[in-house]
Amino acid sequence: MFRCWETTAGKIPNKHMMQTSKPVSVSYTTMTEMVFPNDTNGLNGLMGGRLLYWMDIVAAITAQKHANAFVVTASVDNVSFSQPIKIGNVVTLKAKITRAFNSSMEVHIEVVAEDVPNRKVVESHRAFFTMVAVDLEGNKIRVPELVPETAEEKSLYESALRRRQLRLVLAGRMKPEDAHELKSIFDIKSK
Repeated sequence: MFRCWETTAGKIPNKHMMQTSKPVSVSYTTMTEMVFPNDTNGLNGLMGGRLLYWMDIVAAITAQKHANAFVVTASVDNVSFSQPIKIGNVVTLKAKITRAFNSSMEVHIEVVAEDVPNRKVVESHRAFFTMVAVDLEGNKIRVPELVPETAEEKSLYESALRRRQLRLVLAGRMKPEDAHELKSIFDIKSK
């Protein structure tokens, strides 16, 4: 059973009550695409921009399902192109919310490429996207808290605060000395 709160008028269109917490499973999203010639570069590999486009879509769908609101992309963490994805491969993107903050949500995406005729499956990419919930005027709105249930969900949830602080420090929106969770992994003592 989920708790609910009253929202401020106009903040969430056509909604008067909003859940204050949701499990990860509510927003889990799987998206599947096939790599066609117009998706590839000169070496018949999937273009990085096309993959990022697909990742942005699956992140947005996942975040919208959690927030029940429109979302915009705030940041994309390191995306390593470790394994090429070839023409004809079936690409599966799996996304889930790892933590919800005030208006932002961290989304973890795993990408798997499958060469179906040859029965080969490769885990090709992983990334974290930060999505922000907004109303129809583009103003940030509050999102439900996330309730991690599995061991993996709890681990990603716990480490999300450090990743968030690192993003904020790198963006110049947080002073390094204020990133207490981030400092703890380096065993840095405050003055």
